[in-house]
Amino acid sequence: MTVRRWIGYGATLIAASVALAGCAPAPESGGSDDASESCVRMVTNSGGLEDRSFNQASWEGLQDAEAEYGVGAEAIVSTGETDLAPNVQQAVDSGCELIVTVGWELADATLTQAEANPELAFAIVDETVEAENVKPVVFDTAQASFLAGYLAAGVSKTGVVATFGGGNQPPVTLFMDGFVDGVAEYNRAHGTAVRVLGWDKAAQDGAFTGDFEDINKGKALSESLIDQGADVILPVAGQVGEGATSAALERGGVSVIWVDSDGYESLAEEFRPVLLTSVLKNTQEAMVEIVGAVLDDTFTSDPYVGTLENGGVEIAPYHDLAPLVSAELDAEIDELRQRIISGDLVVESPSAP
Repeated sequence: MTVRRWIGYGATLIAASVALAGCAPAPESGGSDDASESCVRMVTNSGGLEDRSFNQASWEGLQDAEAEYGVGAEAIVSTGETDLAPNVQQAVDSGCELIVTVGWELADATLTQAEANPELAFAIVDETVEAENVKPVVFDTAQASFLAGYLAAGVSKTGVVATFGGGNQPPVTLFMDGFVDGVAEYNRAHGTAVRVLGWDKAAQDGAFTGDFEDINKGKALSESLIDQGADVILPVAGQVGEGATSAALERGGVSVIWVDSDGYESLAEEFRPVLLTSVLKNTQEAMVEIVGAVLDDTFTSDPYVGTLENGGVEIAPYHDLAPLVSAELDAEIDELRQRIISGDLVVESPSAP
């Protein structure tokens, strides 16, 4: 499947902008080709643009693509469930040739618009939509969170670590599955019995806040986990995860593993002392790759799957908490990374892409 090439390839850079939902009407469908064929529209989920997570990372990737290719990028920000479908419609009405949607909440609206507009290219982040003109952008985060789980078990002083999610959804539980298995691998290798609170992989059930925005819920749940002995916490909950960093900072002796982006760079500087690492998704590179594919007429619906092998997932540096990680533990983690890349060690999850 191909789409019409954008005109203006290599044109003068158009400044990126953010279109808040409902703040401005969509351009008329009869607008000029110059305005409509050199742009991309991104629609966030209800977590908003500055979610320190995949909305923000996707937007940063489109800004990178804007700088590299000279296309205009705008983000349409959803503030609630009722915004989702209208915002995808607004993105389509803009006349742009590529529409990027972020998160499982936008799957239905993306499929509806993709079927109604087969000449357009769509990409959806962190979700799979099956249509000839939709490219899923997904990440096998279990591979990287396996390393994070092994790390957590290796640095824990209490022998108890924890994880929680914003909702029981495959893109969330994929992290949690890998984390639990990484802890189990550490126990197997070292004869230890580090426990994981917050997730039962066999039952595919655990601790969830029920949303991705209420930081207070994340703090309350994290405090409960700390009260049960957890000294390393992996929140998979977007902005809600900031509650875990607050709780860790206040309680002391607790560290946090962030997800999606490097929390050391994306969160407030005050939280740096408690950030052990982050489970990264290289969403930025995927966005640049997809924009380039549309431009050179090679866009297809084949999924982009980020792995340790292609650099789509990884764990971040240990930054200020590097002294907690011994050279031996770091070497073990690197060996596990290479085993996963080679296929000698397979990290499994029912939520794997």
